[in-house]
Amino acid sequence: MITFILLWLGLLLLAIINGAIRDFTYLNIFGEHTAHQVSSIILLLLISTYCYFIFGYWRLTSENEAIFVGVLWLLLTLAFEFLFGHYVAKHSWKKLLSKYNIFKGDLWILILIWTAVVPLIYYNFFQ
Repeated sequence: MITFILLWLGLLLLAIINGAIRDFTYLNIFGEHTAHQVSSIILLLLISTYCYFIFGYWRLTSENEAIFVGVLWLLLTLAFEFLFGHYVAKHSWKKLLSKYNIFKGDLWILILIWTAVVPLIYYNFFQ
C-alpha cells in the first residue's frame, strides 16, 4: 500500500506543476474558466501517461488491487483537495465545491473519475 501512496505523490506533483504552468502562462490569455478547462485536459493526459509507465513497471496483481488503488487515489486526492484547499490555501468550502459542476463546464470531476478508474483500465491493458 505504501508504494501506491508514494505513486500517488507523483500524481500530486504532476497536478501542482500543471497548475503552476497554467497560472504562469496561459491563465491571462484564456481567462480563469477556460484555463482551468485546458489544464484539466492536460492533466488527464499527464495522468494517463504517468500511469501507463508506472503500471507497465509495477504490475497490479488483480482487479481487486486495481480497484483498491483507484479508490485509494480518489480518497487521497479528495482529502488533499479539501484539506489543503481549505486549511492551507484558505479557499471557502463554497469555492472548493464549485469546481464540481460539470454543467457549468468545470472538468475537475473528470480528473477524479479518471484517477479512480485508470488503475483498473491499465490493469486490464497490461494483462
